Parts: sequence; structure tokens; C-alpha cells
Amino acid sequence: MNVSWQFLLIPFSALLLALALLLISRAIKRSSGMPEGKIVYADPGLWGKPEKPFYDSLLGLTGKPDYLIRRSQTTIPVEVKSMWAPREPYDSHVLQLGAYCLLADRHFGQRPDYGLLRYRNRTFKIPFTSALEEEVLETIQTIRGYKELDEVCRSHDQPNRCARCGFRERCDQRL
Repeated sequence: MNVSWQFLLIPFSALLLALALLLISRAIKRSSGMPEGKIVYADPGLWGKPEKPFYDSLLGLTGKPDYLIRRSQTTIPVEVKSMWAPREPYDSHVLQLGAYCLLADRHFGQRPDYGLLRYRNRTFKIPFTSALEEEVLETIQTIRGYKELDEVCRSHDQPNRCARCGFRERCDQRL
């Protein structure tokens, strides 16, 4: 039986294309900064109905991490920021991620060792230490204390943020 080489070329080409696409997808995943594992929660707001937020009634804490990735027995919170990475992550971003680590611990019963802050061009691995947990808990208490006050002065530590604030025109404390 004489098989034409053209009939062998089509399956061989398809196999090469599949291999090339596999290698490209692995390279893209590696460059994304996301760890290996299964995505068990996603809230990017792009894929239909948003996921239900996590809630801890003892702390009165609610949060929706962008992703939770299951790796072995650990769930890793991932917070994605659309901005370019600063030299070091902002304290507010670290506290937000710390709160998600705390919620993941309470929800799954397994303390994450770390969480990930993903910026456009860089990913920071933030250890979920007892010091970070304590700082999150202290911040929650501070916010609760402010809620009891009749009036709270706005924070003006960041003039650029004040300049872009949506309440600037009505604010009597603007810079």
C-alpha cells in the first residue's frame, strides 16, 4: 500500500501545533506570577455572576479576594492590582491581602503560609505572619473605634489621592 506523504503531513503538523500551544500556555502561566494549583474561587467580575464574599461573624469581616488557589492542602489568596508595581507593596494592599489570608484560614480551617499581590508587572509573595495577622486585627479594631465617633477627619497622608477624590468638591478638609 502506497501512502502519500501528504496524508502524514497533516497529523504531524497538528501534533507540532498542539505542542507549540502547550509550551506557549506554560510560558504565559509562568510569567503571570500565579502559582500552580486549582482555582477554587475567582471574583474578577468578568465571568458572569460574582462569587459570594467570605464572612467571619466573630470579626465582622467580609472580603472577596480576586482568586483563591488550592495547592496541596493550602489555599493561597491572590489579590490583583491593575497598576504597575511599586518598589515595595503598599501597606494598604498588604493589609487587604492579610485580611484575605485570615478569611481563608477561618473558612477552610487551614492557615495560608502566604498570599500573592499581583501587579501588572510583578508579583509579591507576602508571608502571612503572626505580626501581619495582629496588624490586620488591630486595624479592624481601629476602624470599629472610628465608627463610634460622630465625626472622623479624613486622612490626608497622600495629596495625590486627595486631588483625585470623588468627594473633593464637597470636602471641607481637602488639601
